[in-house]
Amino acid sequence: MKKHLIILLGSLIGLAACQKGEIPNLNSPIVDDAIRNGTKVKLDNLMVGLESGTRNSLATYYDAIGLIGREIYRMSASEPRYTKELMGDGTLDNNTFYITNPWAARYRVVRQGNIIQDVVANATYLSDAQKKGYTGYTKTIMAYQLLMNLNMTYTNGIRTDVKDPNNIGPIKGYPESLADIAALLDQGKADLTGAEIAFPVTIGTNINAASLLKFNRAIAARVAIYRQQWAAALTALNESFFDLNGPFDNGYYHSFSNKSGDQLNPLFLPQNTTSGEFRVATPYYAADIKPGDDRIGKATLRTEPATQLGLVGNRDVWIHKGNEAPVYIIRNEELILIYAEAKIQLSQIPDAIVALNVIRDEHNLTPYAGGITQAALITELLYNRRYSLFGEGHRWIDMRRYNKLGELPNPRPNDKVWDKFPVPLTEGN
Repeated sequence: MKKHLIILLGSLIGLAACQKGEIPNLNSPIVDDAIRNGTKVKLDNLMVGLESGTRNSLATYYDAIGLIGREIYRMSASEPRYTKELMGDGTLDNNTFYITNPWAARYRVVRQGNIIQDVVANATYLSDAQKKGYTGYTKTIMAYQLLMNLNMTYTNGIRTDVKDPNNIGPIKGYPESLADIAALLDQGKADLTGAEIAFPVTIGTNINAASLLKFNRAIAARVAIYRQQWAAALTALNESFFDLNGPFDNGYYHSFSNKSGDQLNPLFLPQNTTSGEFRVATPYYAADIKPGDDRIGKATLRTEPATQLGLVGNRDVWIHKGNEAPVYIIRNEELILIYAEAKIQLSQIPDAIVALNVIRDEHNLTPYAGGITQAALITELLYNRRYSLFGEGHRWIDMRRYNKLGELPNPRPNDKVWDKFPVPLTEGN
C-alpha cells in the first residue's frame, strides 16, 4: 500500500531498536487544526515547524557522508556502525539509523510543506503577495530536503511526488529526481518574485522576498552543477547572493540556541573530548594539505589521538566552535567555487583562474601556477572544494560526480568506499 505517511510511521515502529535519536510525531494536532480552522498564527506555527524540522538528524546525515567521503572518523563507544559499515567493512543496512533517520526527517519536512501549501491556498486572511511568500519559501525548503535524500541514495533514487499520501509517486532515478528538484526550485523562484514575507524566518539576517529568492537561486546553482548544466549554474549564480569579492561566510544557515524548546548544534563536540564520542578529521586531511594553507585550522591537533577499531585521528573537526554555532546550508565560498567549476567546464579558463585565486589568496596560498587545462584545473578545483567545504557535506558527492571515488583511501584491508545508500526497507516495499 503506497501511503507515504504509513511508510514513515512503520519505519519508526518497526525499527525502534535500530534508531538513534527521536523522529518527531508526523500527526501533529497543530497541523490538523490548521487545516480545519486556519489562522495566520497557526500557519506561522507550521512555518516554524518546517524550518525546525530541517535540523533533525543533521548530525547523522553529515557524519554518514563524511565517513564515506573519508573526511572524518565518527567514533562512538556505543555505536560501532560508524567505524564498520559506513567505512565499508560489511554491508550497508537499509534498515538502520544512518539511512532511516535522515530519510524520514527530510520527508517529514516535505510532507509539512505540502500541508502548508494546502492551508495557504484557502487562507482568506492572506494577500496574494503574502501567499506567494509562504509557498515560494516552502517549495525552496522542500527542494533542499529532497536533494539531501537524493545525495544519499544517488542512483537508487527518491520519491519526488508525495503530496497525496494515498497515491504517492514512484521512486525515480537520479537524473529524473534532479530534474524534479530543479523544477520545484523554479516554482519557488516564480512564487518568491513579487512576494511578501509575512512569517518568521531564521536561516539568515535581514530576510525578505528578495533575499529568499537569492537563497533559492543559490540552491539551484548547486543542483545545476550536479546536472552538469554549466550555463544554467552561472545564470542561477547571477540571481543569487554570489559575490566574487564578498565575504566567504555570507549565506544561509540552520540556527541553534539553548533557549527553552530549541535545539543545540548536534555537530559540535568540544576539542579534546575524552568521553568516547569523537568527531575527528581523517589523517589524510593534514597529509594532503598544501604548506601554509590556513584551512588546516578546521582540524585542530588533539592532545591525545582518538582511536576505534584500528582507525586513528589526531585532529578534532573544528568547524562549529560552540553548541549555538550555525550550520551553513550554503555560503558564498561555495558559490565562488561553483562559478569556478562552471567556467572551467565551459572552457572560460581566465575567469576560472581568477575565481580560484580568490579562494587561494583568502587561504594564504600563492596564485595558481599549475597547468592551464581542464583536467589540471578540475584537480585544483576539487582540492579547494575539499578544504574550503570540509565537513559541509560535499567531498563524497564531489568525488562521485567526477568518478573519483576509487581515489579515496581505505585505511583498513576490509574497507571500501560506497557510492550510495540503499533506499530504506519500508520505503522500497
